[in-house]
Amino acid sequence: MQKKNAIIFGDSYSTYKDLIPEGYARYYPKLDVEKKEETWWHQVITEAELNLVLNNSWSGSTIGYTGYSGDCSNDSSFIYRLLKLEKDGFFKENKIDVVFVFGGTNDSWANAPLGELKFDNFERDNLFSVLPAICFFFKELKRILPNASVYCLANTDIKTEIINAINVASEEFGFTPVNFDKIAKEEGHPTVQGMIDIKTAVLKAMEK
Repeated sequence: MQKKNAIIFGDSYSTYKDLIPEGYARYYPKLDVEKKEETWWHQVITEAELNLVLNNSWSGSTIGYTGYSGDCSNDSSFIYRLLKLEKDGFFKENKIDVVFVFGGTNDSWANAPLGELKFDNFERDNLFSVLPAICFFFKELKRILPNASVYCLANTDIKTEIINAINVASEEFGFTPVNFDKIAKEEGHPTVQGMIDIKTAVLKAMEK
């Protein structure tokens, strides 16, 4: 049986040296996470028997266009990276069956304006606010990959409004939200145990 193809859209939690696109910022290996096999995503890919086509993760990245240094609409934002892959023909060249989205953490930490949930009639200015940016990203993901199984991970210790937006937008577009009771962390990032915490919740969501 052929393995299903997967892609990850993430931030520092999902990075690893030499396993993300060239030029993307990475965080791991760090803390006690010293091997790729200890990352949450490598464990999920292995245990769910998926083929990881691309880990499109960038440390410090936001879903929307407001980053730590201001406008990130043309480099690190999740929205830009998704649309660039489409423009470059990635999705025509690669059949994607499973998508993992793990973002929103830096939108919270960067104190990007929250805005309000909306699901259509987007204007570019809307995408500098977190909640409409999440909705837009999810809507574009659904447009580009209408038949993929999409799992949207909502971190702990971030703004409640962002967690809620991820869950509401997931329901709106038929995606599966993944919420966590706990994630063991140091310096705001998962330890080896934290990676196991994430992996366990993701696999549980995939079994439903």
